[in-house]
Amino acid sequence: MATKVAKTSIRRERGWLYYLDKQGDVSRARMARGGGKPAKGRPEKVTKAGVRREDGFLYFIDKQGDVSRAKMARSGGRRKAAGKASARRTARKPARRRATTTAKVRRRATTTAKARRRAPARRTARRAGR
Repeated sequence: MATKVAKTSIRRERGWLYYLDKQGDVSRARMARGGGKPAKGRPEKVTKAGVRREDGFLYFIDKQGDVSRAKMARSGGRRKAAGKASARRTARKPARRRATTTAKVRRRATTTAKARRRAPARRTARRAGR
């Protein structure tokens, strides 16, 4: 849920991006694809709001044109601390390799043996064709 921080009542124009700058004032800059012409020039201050920012909040200009803030959704705040502790306690087990059946092993052995037998014949055939 957002709470209003400063009442500025800004009327927005098409093609401009409105934001809270580093000084806590409302500024606007030309959007790259909004309103036709390409962005030129520097951002301009719209009004002085003098908002002091706090960590953990997202500041924005709401639909009424006032400066509002909302608590940022931080995922895994508690999980990170718990995850580190549990990772230290239990070491990761190595992946188990599946046992191959004897039929698979036999097939592999025969195919590699056949390939070895065919390889010299191919080489000589290529040389003869040159």
